[in-house]
Amino acid sequence: MGIDLKAGGRRIGHNSRKAPVSKNVYVKLLEKLFAFIARRGDSKFAETICKRLRMSQLNKAPISVSRLARYMKGDDKVGKTAVIVGTVTGDKRTLELPVLKVAALRFTEEARKAITAAGGTCMTLDQLALLSPKGSHTVLLRGPKNARESVAHFGHSTSVYNLHTHDGVKPYVKSK
Repeated sequence: MGIDLKAGGRRIGHNSRKAPVSKNVYVKLLEKLFAFIARRGDSKFAETICKRLRMSQLNKAPISVSRLARYMKGDDKVGKTAVIVGTVTGDKRTLELPVLKVAALRFTEEARKAITAAGGTCMTLDQLALLSPKGSHTVLLRGPKNARESVAHFGHSTSVYNLHTHDGVKPYVKSK
């Protein structure tokens, strides 16, 4: 008896999702749309968006307006649309924003106000699919995944007997 390699034996690499687990109908429809564009239009951009739509909520990290403005600086990004498969959040610390064209899954009210007040536009991903289905004049961005508070507690870099085991690892402390 041998291993049936065609049936998926000896799988190397990560397991990738075939469909979004989310119960959100909008996300499921978007995934269908971008899967179609990727397949029929032979678009790597649509394939990447489709892959990110299938990701878990934890892997669709939010991005703040201030970070978005920082990423969209530069002459090579002028007039391009920032694409985020996730939430765009507001930032009270930013006083001025450049004119941004942003396409995202969702926006917080504060973020939408800040972008439109600066003269920018907020659009959904299905509107983006109509404007540039193959991702021309777009910049694909994502939020910082490891910015969560819980990541600071992940640790034990070497062994318990090492002096530097807990360097940079935040301890779990019960409130007093």
